[in-house]
Amino acid sequence: MEQMKNTHRVKAAADQAVRQRNYRRARERALTRLANAFPDIYRAYLEEEKDIDENMGKKWLDIDGNTSLANTRTQ
Repeated sequence: MEQMKNTHRVKAAADQAVRQRNYRRARERALTRLANAFPDIYRAYLEEEKDIDENMGKKWLDIDGNTSLANTRTQ
């Protein structure tokens, strides 16, 4: 009986993980479509979110993997 409960829990967790993964993929595709349809608005919103995150001390990575809060002063 206990084995059956564990099997059911594992299957339920796996199903939930698949649903969550599919949702994230669909959300990313929709975001890409929106960014392509409205690039200026997307960039403006993205810049706003970046500023909010940086004000809270969160770091952003650029395409090269560099953080936006890195110390850029030369010595």
